[in-house]
Amino acid sequence: MKEIKIASCQKYFSVGSLEENYKKIVKERTNCHSLDVDICIFSELCISGYPPEDLILKPAFVKKNQEIIDKLVQDSHTDCPAVVVGWPRMGDDKKIYNSAAIIDNGKCLVVDKFHLPNYGVFDESRVFSSGNISGPILVRGIRIGLMICEDAWYSDVSESLLESGAQILVTINGSPYDHSKEDERLSIAVSRVTETSLPLIYVNQVGGQDELVFDGASFVLDSNSNIRSQCPSWQEYTSINKILLNEGEIENVSASKVNNISSGLEAKYQAMVMGLSHYVKNNNFKGVVLGLSGGIDSALSTAIAVDALGNDNVRGVRMPSSISSEGSLKEAEETAKLLNIELKTIDISNLVDVFEKHLGSMFEGLEKDTTEENIQSRIRGILLMAISNKFGEMLLSTGNKSEISVGYTTIYGDMNGGFNVLKDAYKTDVYSLARWRNKNFSNSFKGPNGLAIPKKSISKFPSAELSPNQKDQDNLPPYDMLDQILKMLIEEEKSVRDIISSGYDRKIVKRVYKLILSSEYKRRQSPPGVKLTGRSFGKERRYPITNAFYEE
Repeated sequence: MKEIKIASCQKYFSVGSLEENYKKIVKERTNCHSLDVDICIFSELCISGYPPEDLILKPAFVKKNQEIIDKLVQDSHTDCPAVVVGWPRMGDDKKIYNSAAIIDNGKCLVVDKFHLPNYGVFDESRVFSSGNISGPILVRGIRIGLMICEDAWYSDVSESLLESGAQILVTINGSPYDHSKEDERLSIAVSRVTETSLPLIYVNQVGGQDELVFDGASFVLDSNSNIRSQCPSWQEYTSINKILLNEGEIENVSASKVNNISSGLEAKYQAMVMGLSHYVKNNNFKGVVLGLSGGIDSALSTAIAVDALGNDNVRGVRMPSSISSEGSLKEAEETAKLLNIELKTIDISNLVDVFEKHLGSMFEGLEKDTTEENIQSRIRGILLMAISNKFGEMLLSTGNKSEISVGYTTIYGDMNGGFNVLKDAYKTDVYSLARWRNKNFSNSFKGPNGLAIPKKSISKFPSAELSPNQKDQDNLPPYDMLDQILKMLIEEEKSVRDIISSGYDRKIVKRVYKLILSSEYKRRQSPPGVKLTGRSFGKERRYPITNAFYEE
């Protein structure tokens, strides 16, 4: 009988922070050594951080990654655990590979990624070359079949590893969160186990990187697809499982703690909190500033910001005009009180008058329209950017996906900002998330336990308040209908004809479709935001701005 202890090391690795990533690996290896661990498994491209994107095209970056690997090899020995790490590797053929190394006792055995994803947010074939399917690697008495993320989504790699003698499958991953990922990952892993009858260890990273957020949720399955350990989502965590070998064959995979992982609204909210926290910290902002209108979008954005950064690092600004309602001013004040943040008020009524006066001669004889409405929004954008510049605080934009889809946001106005946590949240999601936060709390949140968002901000009719008695539904279909149409057009790529055939009004569908197309130029200039759905705006949806194709 032989017992091998394997640690699944779910950690946060920041892109480009090579020395810090190295130190984190060494520290975790030391911790695991004290627990008599034999093998420590880290996530995909943990040396470089994931995804490194076009940094891979920079020779100095690739060279520095190799230097880190060389250091890990030099300081490895039999008295410390072997480590599995990922890094961008330059091969002898001068091509760059997304590689994994098993480093033990001064040796480095390499596996290259075979399947390079080239869809959604993934663009790996742009910077990496595909490697060959490798055989298993013998380390500490067990033959490991090592797969790198996408390789586990296809049966050819795991079946080849089985045929060449692998005893256990290990997949290291940089798998970003979206609302369907938890079930998809487990389903794929179960498929690989079912096909091979081999246990499987799945290690994912955790943390925010630009618009992507990695939820962790690493796990271990035995040869019968039973979950033997489950790391929690949204936090760094190390789980240790014992592999029992009897005459060289795996007899048992011991159970470790099976933590609960978040899903649904909780997961979306946690994703936005983590995404904002890491974006602000890693880009060296002192905090955030945002406009408080009293509406649901700014209220939810503020709650997320406080949960991510703490109340001392969030500044709210009210900017009423002559059109702003008393109720909205009160709701904005209540938001600030509930979350205990600083709130300043700047009345823009006189500024609006000045703008309209100076434009008066040019606009003489013309009716007021959205031009004048947008002036208000752009004045607010200028003021918020000035505050951002003066205090070193990032301006947080607050538009939701429904508004951004159809262009109901003002470029150089409320679209100003460095980040937008609601960018991939539909309006109906915004309401659901607000209700969820008022009833739920996590110890990781830095905000208050209890009511965080004014009830009136949730219950009142949504309005931009840029003209008297204005309501969003004056020009848009109800949000529950609009969001369903948007999901079919954006995430499912359904045709206008198919959507109409499913029961939606022809005029409404065609109008929504037209609004989406005509707003593409705005979205190209919008700040990044946390990816929540299977089709977020940005590099995941690359429609041309100039586009003459139109579905009739």
